Amino acid sequence: MAKLPSKVADRITAGIKRFQPILASAKSRDVGESDTVTIIVDMLAEIFGYDKYSEITSEHAIRGTYCDLATKIDGVLQMLIEVKAIGIELKDPHVKQAVDYAANQGVDWVVLTNGCTWRIYKVTFAKPISAEVVIEIDFNALNSKNAKDVESIYLFCKEGWIKSVLGEYHSQKQALSRYFIGAMLLTDSVLQVMRRELRRLFPEIKIEIEEIQSVLTSDVMKREVMEGEKADEARKKISRSINKAVKIKAAKSEDSTDPATDDLPSDENTTTESSE
Repeated sequence: MAKLPSKVADRITAGIKRFQPILASAKSRDVGESDTVTIIVDMLAEIFGYDKYSEITSEHAIRGTYCDLATKIDGVLQMLIEVKAIGIELKDPHVKQAVDYAANQGVDWVVLTNGCTWRIYKVTFAKPISAEVVIEIDFNALNSKNAKDVESIYLFCKEGWIKSVLGEYHSQKQALSRYFIGAMLLTDSVLQVMRRELRRLFPEIKIEIEEIQSVLTSDVMKREVMEGEKADEARKKISRSINKAVKIKAAKSEDSTDPATDDLPSDENTTTESSE
């Protein structure tokens, strides 16, 4: 993650201290959705750094329907925000409408919040449209003195948005997911390294890649890591990366053996001709 500027850290710390009692009071009074939206707008301005009048929009129309809030930077939509009353427990179906809005508008990020819980989704533009939870924050449980808690809020901030820290966080989370690690373990290059190390440890035993693969899939790795949409997606991503690397290597190899360079005089021939 990009370094958190001290000015932003101070603003987040102050915001946590200011809004935790406000949210606690609102929850005890069980305020409705419209009052919750008012609090969210203030949080977006005072904690997350958005200009209340030019970068936060309310009731943004998308194909004749509306979402509760949206943020803009330089006039471009960045994220859509679906707000529920502070006393309502958030559930994934609540975000479906906002995801549909995002798909219609080409927006990658959707936030679902009741003020206390903030849940951010990454929209995947496929058939069907889907969205995965990237991070969920319990605002009232944050410790303003804890650096990690402050950094988690930075993911939502305008300054972090401009530096794409949320996208980087999502990529890191994907790279370290059990599905991606599981798919990586079963690639030929990793299996070959395992075989080499096992042969070094047990030189008297003949070990084949297929045997290692069989042990991994049957005894070491959980079935849920190898099966399902997320596992398939991880394998496809790794396969695309490997294929891309192979193509680049092949292209470099072709360039190094380009026959057009064979007709060029070598330094030695040029020297000989000039000496004659």
